Amino acid sequence: MNFLGVDTSAEYLTVIAQKGEKRTARFITDCSRAHSVRLMDEIDGALRELGMKPADCDFFAVVVGAGSFTGIRIGISCVKGLCLAAGKPALAITSFDTLAYAEKDGKLLCTVNAGHGCVYAAGYENRELTVPPRFCTEEEAEALISAGYRRIDAYAVDPVKGFFEAVANKCANVSSSEELTALYLRKSSAEENANKGN
Repeated sequence: MNFLGVDTSAEYLTVIAQKGEKRTARFITDCSRAHSVRLMDEIDGALRELGMKPADCDFFAVVVGAGSFTGIRIGISCVKGLCLAAGKPALAITSFDTLAYAEKDGKLLCTVNAGHGCVYAAGYENRELTVPPRFCTEEEAEALISAGYRRIDAYAVDPVKGFFEAVANKCANVSSSEELTALYLRKSSAEENANKGN
């Protein structure tokens, strides 16, 4: 299996690639305002390291959210372009998948910081989605934890490992890049501020 995957949904930037049994990953911890600047160079470096071209990929994977609105759009646009140029399908992975698949089993509440005392959250049990993705307050997240979920986020697990594992387990779900859509669980700050002015 040959693929390239990108995650620009968080403050970090992740690029993963696999060619047969060989893997490589690029992980930049603080890239929140530079995804668009760094992404193509990191993709090029990962592909070169494995001796691959985009046309060698069976598909391209991208994290579609939840997370940074701008970051998500950057990643999806990039992967759509690669799919179109190479004539390959796409695989949508959520940021929650990358966290859940970094762990082997158990009841996990995967959370992503949404700012202002809120989180994006989704529950998994043994890597199966049990609580659909949602935007919630910390108090609502604590209620789920009280129901037996163990909370994890990108700082508690290895998101690179989780990304590889999620792709390996979900690769049968590839589809046309035209079907790629962002997983937005709330309105953007710009939309919320515009509504306040009305």
